[in-house]
Amino acid sequence: MRYNVHDITGWHAIAPSDGEQIHAQISPVLIAGQDVELDFKGVEVFATVFFNVAIGSLLKDVSIEKLRHQLKITNLNDAGQKILERVIENSNRYYTEPSYRNAVDTVMEEYIANC
Repeated sequence: MRYNVHDITGWHAIAPSDGEQIHAQISPVLIAGQDVELDFKGVEVFATVFFNVAIGSLLKDVSIEKLRHQLKITNLNDAGQKILERVIENSNRYYTEPSYRNAVDTVMEEYIANC
């Protein structure tokens, strides 16, 4: 199944809410074992939080191997590609290494408590 990211985000993919929309659409498709294409044509600006919500959180339910095999990313510029790769690596570590997840969760809880 192919999704045009620009139709949801416009020219910038930065909002967590946009990431949630993408995630809600593609997660059940990937979990069902079907291939997904995310076409970023026309999207020029990216934020890590968008990719964390849209794609990184997929690794909670699918393996990195399945994600890399079934998720095709097209028309993503170099800046977006670098952010996405970092998000995938960090998310995979978060969901597969309990000690790393606990450390991240502790830091985030402390940060929120001090805001």
